[in-house]
Amino acid sequence: MSKIKVIIMGAAGRDFHNFNVFFRDNEDYEVVAFTAEQIPGIGDRIYPPELSGELYPEGIKIYPEEQLPELIEKFDVEQCILAYSDLPYEYVGHKIAWVNSLGADIRLMGTKTTMLKSKKPVVAVCAVRTGCGKSQTSRRVNQILVDMGLKPVNIRHPMPYDPDLTTQIAQRYEKLEDMDKYNCTIEEREEYEPMINMGVILYAGVDYGKIIEQAEEEAEIITWDGGNNDFPFYKPDLLIVLTDPHRPGHETSYYPGETNLRMADVVIINKVETADYEDIEEVRESIMEVNPNATIIDAASPLVIEDMEKIKGKRVIVVEDGPTVTHGDMPYGAGYIAARKSGARIVDPRPYAVGSLVETFQKYDHLEDVLPAMGYGKAQMKDLQETINKAEVDAVVIGTPIDLARLIDIKKPNVRVKYNLQEIGKPDLEDVLREFVEKHKLK
Repeated sequence: MSKIKVIIMGAAGRDFHNFNVFFRDNEDYEVVAFTAEQIPGIGDRIYPPELSGELYPEGIKIYPEEQLPELIEKFDVEQCILAYSDLPYEYVGHKIAWVNSLGADIRLMGTKTTMLKSKKPVVAVCAVRTGCGKSQTSRRVNQILVDMGLKPVNIRHPMPYDPDLTTQIAQRYEKLEDMDKYNCTIEEREEYEPMINMGVILYAGVDYGKIIEQAEEEAEIITWDGGNNDFPFYKPDLLIVLTDPHRPGHETSYYPGETNLRMADVVIINKVETADYEDIEEVRESIMEVNPNATIIDAASPLVIEDMEKIKGKRVIVVEDGPTVTHGDMPYGAGYIAARKSGARIVDPRPYAVGSLVETFQKYDHLEDVLPAMGYGKAQMKDLQETINKAEVDAVVIGTPIDLARLIDIKKPNVRVKYNLQEIGKPDLEDVLREFVEKHKLK
């Protein structure tokens, strides 16, 4: 029987994981190519032999997704795997129609074929959309576990953007210098730096089978920190899912965010301090309809602004977390809200954009008042630095989770906006995690 020829459509994350756990040693299939979408500059690479296994001694070529029609014809492809996240259902439908029109089947792989089982208990933090507040929730979860006297090890959804994937197979982060060692992008640093500063060991990379084996050697409990609105790579024993009342209705209209919502043990309605009551209740009703057995926790993400006087009444440019305002579709983030509250005058960053940021604003044309912290490589970081310094403003408001001024040379006064998760009422995360720890006899 001939092998089924497959193309995996991804964005350097879920696509690689699905290959590793299902296709790598599977002689019934032949993966002829990966295609890449969403993330700038991740096409035209090789998934290397060190990762692809004995069936693929030359590795597997990665192409831009726009080349899919010619690839299906060239390789006589029978099946395409849609393996990236934060997609509106309409977009998914168009992809299905596109692939089917080219003659191939299209497949969305589920939890049974893609989740690995850990030897240690797993607490996962995921969301229904990018930008719901996973980062501060994951920090909160890990801090509670540390305060209970436990040793969590945090495993982060992949962001392998370095051209050489062999350096990223299984990465361990304990010190800030480890981010330099692995040539981390701004997006990676935004997620890793706060966790490292908390003293929690963090793993990330490409091969999540190897990663879990290493992490289990030093962890009492595994915490999974999701990316976009993807579901976990490991089977969770407790799944905490974030929703966003600033985007009511999105919890049941984006793939695979609704998958997370339906599986969740705990659902957090975040940002209630800045959302409209009607929108909060719309999200609450949606949760109860889709997953009536979930525990619902209301939470805020209060903003702390460093040195507010630097921006009060001043002309400012606002730099936001990149994924939140790009494929997360948010027109603003924490930086914008903080700038408005501080009485700053927000300047449109688009006239000052250079290089790749010009293309970013063209692609994400809903952005008008904020500058996404695009930094998927040194060239983009240089473009970001040049755009900020070119802007005719008095100061810069930084709404990213990291100290951006430590990575790029900002020649203007700048302030950081910080935010942490704050549950409102009972039960809260401490109650949920204490019950979980007792159930698994971790203390």
